[in-house]
Amino acid sequence: MTADGTVPGGVIAHGDLEGEPGFLTAGIVAPECGDARPGPDTVYDAASLTKVVATWPLIGSTGIDLDAPVHTLLPTVAAVVPGGKVTVGQILAHTTGLRADTRLDQYRNRNQDLAALICGEDLIAEPGAGHRYINRGFILAGLLLAQVTGRRLDELAADLWTSLGMTSTAYGPIGRSSRVAPTEQRLAGAPRLWGIPHDDNAALLGGVAGHAGVFTTAADLATYATALLSGHRDGTDLGRWLARSTVPQAVIEPGLNRGLAWLLTGNGRVAYHHGFTGTSLYLAPATGRYLVICTNAVYHHQDNRTALAPLRALALKAITAEP
Repeated sequence: MTADGTVPGGVIAHGDLEGEPGFLTAGIVAPECGDARPGPDTVYDAASLTKVVATWPLIGSTGIDLDAPVHTLLPTVAAVVPGGKVTVGQILAHTTGLRADTRLDQYRNRNQDLAALICGEDLIAEPGAGHRYINRGFILAGLLLAQVTGRRLDELAADLWTSLGMTSTAYGPIGRSSRVAPTEQRLAGAPRLWGIPHDDNAALLGGVAGHAGVFTTAADLATYATALLSGHRDGTDLGRWLARSTVPQAVIEPGLNRGLAWLLTGNGRVAYHHGFTGTSLYLAPATGRYLVICTNAVYHHQDNRTALAPLRALALKAITAEP
């Protein structure tokens, strides 16, 4: 991928609970960064890894009732609107039945509250009836976390990351430098996206959203994976939340289930999640092993992310195998 220029470069982190993480690197950060090589501390747009690095752990740590309908947590959402009966657990399991396309741009210049607008849309399925990956649910989760706690989502997340030692993880925007991997140039002659979210809907929310917007490094994701896996082994609150979240909630296809936020292999050995920009995080709780992929695969074009499919398949095979 890097040799043919499809992907500028990237970092893989791997390890277990017995030692320090190992790192593999390839390519460059980006042409704008000269000959700077990616490393453990190169900052990447995590995209949908935001769901499992920010929103999911915060839902667990705040103790929000997973059976609570969103109308009981968001005062602007009426019980009678289509999405008012969607529960927090259904949001995490992607079984809400909410409108599938995110398209927050359609709400420009509307005076109504965002949560009310999202929940006021007709459902595409009855809540709990089946799985469909939907960003809108996690956007609601970010809004309800702020409402329930009285604090901004980025503040809550920053406290969590600080407590875990994730010193380079943050919501954007972040400053441009050779340490930060840029993503796509949307228009010829326009500045490239660099330190601001690649996700349009997160950008509309000022870069802070429940579904996307986080920037992180391979080193920080290795730290996070270690905290989750050691917590699972030792029975900490975070570890118990991971254990609860790796119970299948919905079948996606034969051999692939959805837990609470996480994708689960059919044999239950691995929980994982991907980010649109070219990121992935894999956990094997039973063996304490993890694997992280950080790239800016969308650098040349967002469709280039499909070039990661063989690498992601190999990563899943490697971490699923017996050590």
